[in-house]
Amino acid sequence: MVKAERQESTGLFGWVEKVGNKLPNPFLLFIYLIATLVLSFFNATAHNPIDGEKVQVKNLLSREGIQWLLPNVVKNFADFKPLASILALVLGIGLAEKVGLLEAVMRKMAVRVPARYASYLVIFIAFFSHVSSDAALVIMPPLGALIFLAVGRHPIAGLIAAIAGVGAGFTANMLIVTTDVLLSGISTEIAASVDPSVGVTVLDNWYFMSASVIVLTLVAGFMTDKFLEPRLGTYEGERVYKLEAPTPEENRALRATGIAALLFIAAIAFMVVPSNAILRNPETGSVMGSPFLAGIVPVILLFFFTVALTYGIKLKVIRNQNDLPKLLIEPIKTMAGFIVMVFPLSQFVAMFNWSNMGKFLALTITDLLEKTGINGIPVVIGLIFLSALLTMFIASGSAIWSILAPVFIPMMMLLGFHPAFTQVIFRVSDSVIIPLAPVSPFVPLFVGFLQEYRKDAKLGTYYSLILPYSIAFFSVWVVMVILWYVFNLPLGPGVHARL
Repeated sequence: MVKAERQESTGLFGWVEKVGNKLPNPFLLFIYLIATLVLSFFNATAHNPIDGEKVQVKNLLSREGIQWLLPNVVKNFADFKPLASILALVLGIGLAEKVGLLEAVMRKMAVRVPARYASYLVIFIAFFSHVSSDAALVIMPPLGALIFLAVGRHPIAGLIAAIAGVGAGFTANMLIVTTDVLLSGISTEIAASVDPSVGVTVLDNWYFMSASVIVLTLVAGFMTDKFLEPRLGTYEGERVYKLEAPTPEENRALRATGIAALLFIAAIAFMVVPSNAILRNPETGSVMGSPFLAGIVPVILLFFFTVALTYGIKLKVIRNQNDLPKLLIEPIKTMAGFIVMVFPLSQFVAMFNWSNMGKFLALTITDLLEKTGINGIPVVIGLIFLSALLTMFIASGSAIWSILAPVFIPMMMLLGFHPAFTQVIFRVSDSVIIPLAPVSPFVPLFVGFLQEYRKDAKLGTYYSLILPYSIAFFSVWVVMVILWYVFNLPLGPGVHARL
């Protein structure tokens, strides 16, 4: 059992914890959300202010709704993409943990990294892990906890800091990642309907997002050191790692693992880097839209298997072929609660999309915003809050943008804003809500990670710890967006907020 002397949460975040912990289990919460969705908005309609398209909410209790629902219940669960990706990654990460590789790597890093810089290290790495897209949300939180354990600090502080970096800061990166590709493609298509000469490239948010990495790393690191960790008290749980350098046997295994990692990376590079490489886009020859990017989760899974098997065999943790399935069973056991929760979640998401509720909410709220006649900074702030609100109900960022972009981009272009700036407004709003959104499959996963170190943790406990980061990131990004608008700073090479 985990024991930790900690300060009781007080004030706003203490209230959040108490109220949140009184909420039903996420499984039941989604059941109630489904009931609400079924019983509401039978005849609601909204109109697209740009092209006049009529969007009507479809009744799930109608003849059409029932005929759609029953044949799709199992399909909704089976086709819920985050489930398969998360379970696959847990296999790889779990194997690396079971053979002792993660612990050895963290201890080796801890010998070289001063404990006082651990917060900034975890958060900075978390931002760069976005290159693996949603996989970062599974990989980084447990690694953040292990890094803090290795340097003698509270693992929950490392866990929450990592979640802040990969979740609330999901869109911030100094590299060009799949998010840039997905969103810019949608933005360009919509912008062309207003002005064919205006488009959005994958580089058009690069300066803004790179600056965000630096600013948010400093903010989150300071918050972790000065506010979060003091609230947690002294950690005295079962999973306490001594800050010792790896043994000679572990070092030899780590060297072999390093060689295996380099060979794996070289093999992938050989299949991606050359102009005619097998994993490039077969139509364009580009990395964008390639089998490599589409298959990033299997690539990461194979990487973890490669390094974990090398380390486990070298250290003789894996002595024969029968040891491998035994080691893989334990990580999946820990995901049982998550799998159960995903069943009602997958039904809710499918019902929400089929009923047109997302489009209805987006168009209704946008119509209200447009009728106010506001412009300039007020409309920018209004769109930030609107995007954040919708992200609470729709889990996929690209899905939300595909709904909002046809309305936001033409409206903002007519007001003199570049579509790349409108895209930035959406990206920052979407990011800060990721660790909070009740429809996100990652929130229950994060709660599960938290319970590894605090058995009595519930949803309210998690929210009270992560909410300060989302509020801070949101506030910082609002200020940055306003500064970029007021001073017309470049968002990317040759691209500014105003047309």
